[in-house]
This record gives sequence, structure tokens and C-alpha cells, in this order.
Amino acid sequence: MQDWRWMTAADLGRAIGAGDIDPVALTDVYLDAIDAHEFRDRIYARVMHDRARAEAAAASARAKSGFRRGPLDGVPVSWKDLFDTAGVATEAGTALMEGRVPDTDARVLQDATAAGLICLGKTHMSEIAFSGLGLNPITATPPCVNDHAAVPGGSSSGAGASVAFGLAAAGIGSDTGGSVRIPSAWNDLVGLKTSHGHLSLEGVVPLCLTFDTVGPLCRSVEDAALVFTALEGAKPVDPGGETLKGKRLMVLDTIAPDDVRDAPRAAFQNAVERLQNAGAHIEHHSFAPLVDAFGVAGSLYGADSYGWWRDLVEANPEKMFPQILERVRGGKLVSGADYVAGWNLLRGIRKQYAEMTAKFDAVIMPTAPILPPNADRLLADEEYYKTENLLALRNTRVANLLDLTSITLPTRVPSCGIMLNGQNGGEAALLRLAVAAEQALS
Repeated sequence: MQDWRWMTAADLGRAIGAGDIDPVALTDVYLDAIDAHEFRDRIYARVMHDRARAEAAAASARAKSGFRRGPLDGVPVSWKDLFDTAGVATEAGTALMEGRVPDTDARVLQDATAAGLICLGKTHMSEIAFSGLGLNPITATPPCVNDHAAVPGGSSSGAGASVAFGLAAAGIGSDTGGSVRIPSAWNDLVGLKTSHGHLSLEGVVPLCLTFDTVGPLCRSVEDAALVFTALEGAKPVDPGGETLKGKRLMVLDTIAPDDVRDAPRAAFQNAVERLQNAGAHIEHHSFAPLVDAFGVAGSLYGADSYGWWRDLVEANPEKMFPQILERVRGGKLVSGADYVAGWNLLRGIRKQYAEMTAKFDAVIMPTAPILPPNADRLLADEEYYKTENLLALRNTRVANLLDLTSITLPTRVPSCGIMLNGQNGGEAALLRLAVAAEQALS
């Protein structure tokens, strides 16, 4: 039964449907593995044994009666600790929210539960979700699956680790500047960033309401498609049947290739060759306005985050990790006029980008320019922390700034991903393309 922990969520769902796996036994396998794991308390903030077993019993009864709610009915998943859970603390990785217990589940958790997904518990995260590294000395820092001394990527750090270490079939995270895709890339997973507003943010502790998105971290593109539709309460997307032959992929030559370290650069180049060998047509193009978009990003993110967190932060600043406190406080210096002007500029750039890339099926780049940094060095060296944190999220932030859907795929080089950016609202098309890319890369 230990092999169940390494199956895809889709395969687990099919086995439940065929009567080969009982959701109660499956959930117990995961719960037992979590409780016995050496990194249990670094990955999970809270394990929800009672809820998981009750949901598993209900899923088992549905399976036996032939009335399953969907393809993932009975499959156990983890939830980042910024999704509200009724009666269970949701603290967003910060002491500022210690003891906060919501009365109701987040809307996406309600929809996932209605689809039959089983909630295993809440996973650790970067403090208030404001870092791409996953380092959190306030609560816990999960390990990277490829280097236990390194950070796992954030801010959905525990979400990625829960899947990579076989402690959940999938993880649900959030992505404001890359927080689903970085932990997915660094832990050799598939991570889907959805279009802003596509999935509900009701009951999700915000970082930046104008950029926050919800998305899954998974073992396969098929899993990402199934979890995505469960989160939106819709019929499953069929991602199959696509081919790369004749597909037009654009390599972004502005900002994305700058300062990429040797291993991610080589992994990306090799991945591009494999996509090309599978029939994709590759073109290189620049997009100069992206520089201006990055120029206003700090003001937009800073003002948005400080506007929501200000009262909590200023009441107890000593409770925060200084690096996160400094970042969120930067927003207090942004004027209202600059904020409005920045958004006006960004909206225009988004329109230019959509027109320029309309003829391409996806725009591709390395997911992260760097490998997972050492956790102890990040804590000891403030400048190193700043440099690595900004680089970690640089490429992923392109999709957040331009309001795109985006997916990262493993390249089969440890902790190196390749990212495919699609158009806003184009999740179904991107997932179909990603299945074909996944086959070429594997």
C-alpha cells in the first residue's frame, strides 16, 4: 500500500472507481505516513485526522454505491495555511494571526470537498506569503526534496513538500508572484497558476488582492487539470489528445534569460530541444515594455500588501521575520497617485503583450533562474537573502504582472523547471498543450 503515496491523483481516482482502492485505507496510509515522517512538523502546520477520516468514510460509501462525485472523489490533498478551514486555525505562516480560527471553509475548499477531495490538513508557508524562497523562521521551513538543507521554494512551501515527500496526492497553494510554480519547480512537480479571478479568493488570507491566485501543485498535468476543475466546481477538463506538431512556442528574450545560473540554463536549453524535436516551432522574441512593467511592480505589490496587512503589522512588528517586515512596510511609501498611474501603465502593457503573443500557443522560459538556496546561509546573510528572493520570483512574476495563466513542468533535471505561459483565461488550452509538452520532456 505504500506505493499508493507515489501514484498520481488521477490514477488513485481511477483505482477508487474500479474498486481497487478504498478511500478509508488510502487516507490512513497518508495519515500514518505523515505522522511517522521525520519532517512532519516542518511540512504540516496542522494535520486534520478527524475531518480526513470522516470525509474518507463518506467517499468510501459513495464509491461502493456507485455515486462518486467526480474523478478525484476519495483522493487526499493538502491545503496551504491561508485557506480558511472551519474550526481549525488558519494563520498564514505568521505569529500575527496565531490562534485565528475561521467559522467556515474557503470557497475553493468547499468546492473541492463537494467534488470529494479529502482534506488532510494545513501546510506551512512563507510568512504572509511574501517570499518565493519558503524560508520561515517564525513557524517552520520545509525541506526541498532534492536537498534537505535547502529551502523548498515559496510561498506554498509545505504544499510542494507534502506532494514531493509522498504526504499528499496533491497540494493546494496560492500564487501571487510565483508561489505555486517555484515550489513545484524546485521539488520536480507540476504547478498551475490560474488567471486572476478565475478561482474564488473568498476565505483566502490575502497578500495582494489584485494579484493573488489559487492553484494546484501536482505530480502530473492530468492531476493539475482535475484539481483545477474541482476547485472551480466545474466539469473536468480533458487535457488529452494534443500534439506539439505545428505548435508555435515563443522564447521570451527580455529579462527572463538574464543571470540564469548554469544548471537551470542547461536544463531549459535541453528542454527546448526536446520540444522542438517533438514538432514544436520555436521562435525567440523580445518584449521591451516588460521592463516598464517590472519597474512598477514593487509599488503595486507593496501598496496592495501593506494596505491589507498594515494594522496587524504595525500593532506587533516584533513578531515578524525582519526580511518580510521590511518588504511589507515598503508599501507605506507608495502614494495613491503613483499606485493609480502604475496600474494604468500596467493595463496598457498587458494589452500590448496580448496582441504581440496572440499568434503563439505559449511563451516559454526557465521557471526559476536559480537552484534552491541553502536555508542557513539565507538566515545568516541578509544581502544573499534579498538577491536570491528577487531572482527566485523574477521569471514567474511575468505571468502575474501580465495576468496570464501559467504552468511549470519538470525538465528531469532536479529542481529545474520549464514554464509555459498562456493567455488570460486560457487554462484549458494551456493544459492540453502542457500534456503534450510533458510527454516530450519525459
